[in-house]
Amino acid sequence: MIYLKYMKITILFAAALLSAAMIMACGSQAPVNNTNSNAAAGDNIAATPSNSVHGNMMHDRMDPAMVQSSANAASAPYDLQFIDTMSAHHQAAVDMASLVPKRAAHAEIQALAADIMLGQLKEISDMKAWRSQWFKDAPPALNMEMPGMHDSMRGADMKNLESLNGNEFDLEFIRQMIPHHEGAVQMARDAAQRAAKPQLKTLATAIVSSQEAEIAKMKKWQEAWKKDRAN
Repeated sequence: MIYLKYMKITILFAAALLSAAMIMACGSQAPVNNTNSNAAAGDNIAATPSNSVHGNMMHDRMDPAMVQSSANAASAPYDLQFIDTMSAHHQAAVDMASLVPKRAAHAEIQALAADIMLGQLKEISDMKAWRSQWFKDAPPALNMEMPGMHDSMRGADMKNLESLNGNEFDLEFIRQMIPHHEGAVQMARDAAQRAAKPQLKTLATAIVSSQEAEIAKMKKWQEAWKKDRAN
């Protein structure tokens, strides 16, 4: 049974990597703009819709705490704001999940991370296609002021995650992913009411359902594994 469980997780991660490769093969809308080799230490990084998400999936992991709104994002159509903002939000979750295979101690986290990568890469791909169809050549519209976006990204700390292994990694992953998911749920609830395109309303409903279920699981694991650490 344990062997079968790990085989399932391995298959899920393989599917997620295949999904990433397919997204990469679709091409890019603009160069990746989440790093700046000329920026001084501590400078903020302005994110764009091509920021890791719409370009090459083999990107440097972005620092969610450094992401800023695109210029004039709030004046863009709401649907475009949601696409660009949720795409960046999803990419942050994918980046976090990509650390799991070599670091996590619990099979539950391994399976969750595989689900996150598979599901959210597919949603990024869908949003990329819709952006190309509905808002071709539109300027970036990532808006950090959309409901839930700022708070959920602020708590992310990739450097801390990269320094941990085992149970400590699992607990830190949960500590960061719960508010990240909560922000996505808040943004998606808003989109379910405000989006003009039915495809976005359907996506928003799916995000609320899947991520609320994952939040509930993570909270249970968090309590159990904190007790394990104390013993």
